[in-house]
Amino acid sequence: MQERIVITGMGIISAIGNTVEENYNALLSGQSGVGELTLFESIHRETIKVGQVKKTTEQLIAELELSSDNNYTRTALLGAYAAKEAIANAGIRDINDRKTGLISSTSVGGMDYTEKYFFEYETTEASRKYIDAQGAGDSTDKIADYIGLKGFVTTISTACSSAANAVMMGARLLKAGKLDRVIVGGTDALSKFTVNGFNTLMILTDGYNTPFDQNRKGLNLGEAAAYLVLECEDIAIADGRTILGVVSGYANANDAYHQTASSENGEGAYLAMQKALKMANLSSNQVDYVNAHGTATPNNDLSEGRAMQRIFTDQMPLFSSTKPYTGHTLAAAGAIEAVYSLLAIQHGVVFPNKNFVTPMEELSIRPQTTLVHKEINTVLSNSFGFGGNCSTVIFSKF
Repeated sequence: MQERIVITGMGIISAIGNTVEENYNALLSGQSGVGELTLFESIHRETIKVGQVKKTTEQLIAELELSSDNNYTRTALLGAYAAKEAIANAGIRDINDRKTGLISSTSVGGMDYTEKYFFEYETTEASRKYIDAQGAGDSTDKIADYIGLKGFVTTISTACSSAANAVMMGARLLKAGKLDRVIVGGTDALSKFTVNGFNTLMILTDGYNTPFDQNRKGLNLGEAAAYLVLECEDIAIADGRTILGVVSGYANANDAYHQTASSENGEGAYLAMQKALKMANLSSNQVDYVNAHGTATPNNDLSEGRAMQRIFTDQMPLFSSTKPYTGHTLAAAGAIEAVYSLLAIQHGVVFPNKNFVTPMEELSIRPQTTLVHKEINTVLSNSFGFGGNCSTVIFSKF
């Protein structure tokens, strides 16, 4: 029997909390973090709502005890904050006492600062330090430097499936014996570029996102970071770690349909779920809860809903999207929802799909809209990105 990949730590900062505990309490109480955009000026400020982390950039710098001349972007700051929490949660005192890696994902990268200082670069020398922070890999390198990691470091950017793919890559490296322990997840800050870009695609709502509702109008963007500590089971036990759950299955498939849209029958999503279940050696009726991608765009929810109906032919398990709480956090979404999936397993709870009113005409299934307490042994978490990149990760009770 192949050794299991286990989770021994998790950290998160999002619009609904600065710690795992704060996020859990907000989910229990139904508290949404989606609201007014105050982080920067935008012509869309009055017409959109976002999931904004409540800490200012200056507060993050102070709490991370960085020097005043640092060139951390907000994306890197959020990532360092969440990674630090994950390591502490795992009880790791020496990050290099095992073969340890970091796989971080991002879509925004450093553009939140390069767009801020772009017109100053030629005339203001002090702002030029942020030029080097533009690349996606820079935030990963800064997180690694901050936690003192000397091992394997890499970055994944596959749009909104990025963090789920980071989990997969980490699990594969552990199974191959390349690493003993790996920190996986993602971070993305809000930026003008993403606000304007998603607005151009006409997939932002002018209200609050309503996943799987017939009258859904689009998504709310959010910012967040989350990381998991993955370890080989025998090493985690030998080191006396508390095991939070198991990465029991995962798969990635491509819809190969459109640059930004998913196919109407959800072929990529279907294949990802099907292959993940096969890896986990589970039948579809053994899934207790599905944390759906559920962006509240007309295209995604139809595609994902049809894919779920194709997978769960006997009975649809309880499912919900947690994006009404946080907004869509892009590359970080898979890691944010991995934390929520593990919380569901730990506490035996299904978080409700907020803002749902009217069932979709095309689907025979509907999301869970009230808090449910029940035994949760297996959670299937979906993350689907532009370019048809579809990923599913299955988490199980240890």
